[in-house]
Amino acid sequence: MADKGNNALLGIRYHAHSPEWIELAMPWSEAFVDDPAAGSMATGAIMTLLDNTAGTSIYLQRGGFLPQVTLDLRADYLRPAKPRSTIICRSECFKWNASTALTRGIAYDETPEDPVCHVTATFMLL
Repeated sequence: MADKGNNALLGIRYHAHSPEWIELAMPWSEAFVDDPAAGSMATGAIMTLLDNTAGTSIYLQRGGFLPQVTLDLRADYLRPAKPRSTIICRSECFKWNASTALTRGIAYDETPEDPVCHVTATFMLL
């Protein structure tokens, strides 16, 4: 049985998709604030959302939930997330072969045209 603990605790949920990309969302929670004065979501929680969305974009291309492992996950932050905002991550798997998959995407809080960060990830396919 799959471990649903992390996604349930973080509130990560499906948001939208197309044949090329998927979006997952994580609502703001006081439990995941790193600086109470700023009120924005902690980087660790956002990184978990980014990793989950990148992995799910690979499932979309491979046609199902097949084993894979994150090898590299990089986020380039462009600005802080807005306080008390839901974070949405859009990711696409743009290249894959028998052993690896490459993804890219963004995280945003209001509109994709103003991203919080850009993300790239590499996964080993099992």
